[in-house]
Amino acid sequence: MNYTTQMDAAKKGIITDEMKAVAKKENIEVEILRKGVAEGKIVIPANKNHKALSPEGIGEGLKTKINVNLGISRDCPNVDVELEKVKVAIDMKAEAIMDLSSFGKTEEFRRKLIDMSPTIIGTVPVYDAVGFYDKELKDITSKEFLDVARKHAEDGVDFLTVHAGINKRTIEVFKKNERVMNIVSRGGSLLYAWMELNNKENPFYEYYDELLDICEEYDVTLSLGDSLRPGCIEDGTDAPQIEELIVLGELTKRAWERNVQVMIEGPGHIAINEIEANVLLEKKLCHNAPFYVLGPIVTDIAPGYDHITSAIGGAIAASVGADFLCYVTPAEHLRLPTLDDMKEGIIAAKIAAHAGDIGKGIPGAKDWDYDMSKARRKLDWEKMFELAIDKEKAIKYREESTPELHDSCTMCGKMCSVRNMNRVMEGKDVSILKE
Repeated sequence: MNYTTQMDAAKKGIITDEMKAVAKKENIEVEILRKGVAEGKIVIPANKNHKALSPEGIGEGLKTKINVNLGISRDCPNVDVELEKVKVAIDMKAEAIMDLSSFGKTEEFRRKLIDMSPTIIGTVPVYDAVGFYDKELKDITSKEFLDVARKHAEDGVDFLTVHAGINKRTIEVFKKNERVMNIVSRGGSLLYAWMELNNKENPFYEYYDELLDICEEYDVTLSLGDSLRPGCIEDGTDAPQIEELIVLGELTKRAWERNVQVMIEGPGHIAINEIEANVLLEKKLCHNAPFYVLGPIVTDIAPGYDHITSAIGGAIAASVGADFLCYVTPAEHLRLPTLDDMKEGIIAAKIAAHAGDIGKGIPGAKDWDYDMSKARRKLDWEKMFELAIDKEKAIKYREESTPELHDSCTMCGKMCSVRNMNRVMEGKDVSILKE
């Protein structure tokens, strides 16, 4: 039986190779996975032209995945530097990489990225349009925006972030509701400017059916971008954000009618007490489509530490149902991340994802923690290093401060509670002062 997309196959009862691969990784029955894909609750971003892909599933009942943002810009156009980051991100087992390139040899970088990456690859076509055509934003035509999306799909991109929800209707709501930070989405601000300069409807909204043609042909998953996401906690969960979310829910249903897979992108900067409500709203208004969040960042005061502010929000969001976390690095709001920034961002996001999986009861999520706890009780340092999410850092810290006794560390020494409890439980003496 023939099928066009993973969703089309799932609706027809077909188990694809990609479904089999994901079910094995997730340790779930493939029929459960197929049903989730058919209902739109799970996506398997897998472009037909991405030959190096090792498929991953994103959505209900699956482990929370993380995304790493990379790409060249006008100020940092070095392709080789970004490709080195790609290699490290793959080694660190990030499930997805987004190419946010906006200047220079974007096509060269994108093709090399797709050729070498087993990870899911995403892009934002509107970023690439200005450089691709070498034209000012206002002079790009609606057709040209769609043509860039087609080009990315042909190259093998697995998901496209498209800001189709910012239309004339949502702009009116935005204009009537003053914000502290206006529009902070790069794609959203570019399309808002284009619409205002040309007095036209958003081309990705007006010609959404043509966009769906492209996605159906190559089995590209649509990641519906949140143009009006809050850029500070003061703007969180406001009328423009929710109005756009309503539109994204409408666009989700239209995509599903064409068997195009959909994710919904979410905030952004959100106060910690509003995170659960935001996840609930997305799931309700967008019909349980997978939710992809940037952070969310829970306070605006920590430039240089936003990998921490986002990990706090990401862990909470994942624990209450978010499916996909976009990493944030210490360089957020400050500059393009370095390789070391990227590593810190990945570790923070992976910690958040894992903590979220424990919270929402993903089967087997706690096994890793249980094994670490057993190693700690035994004071088995080698096993602890083997299980650590960042083995190199754990070993480095241990070696920087050598304890007197191998079965302790320099924090507690002979007062180590684990060491002394082991000795007491074994009927041995506990000596603190004597040799």
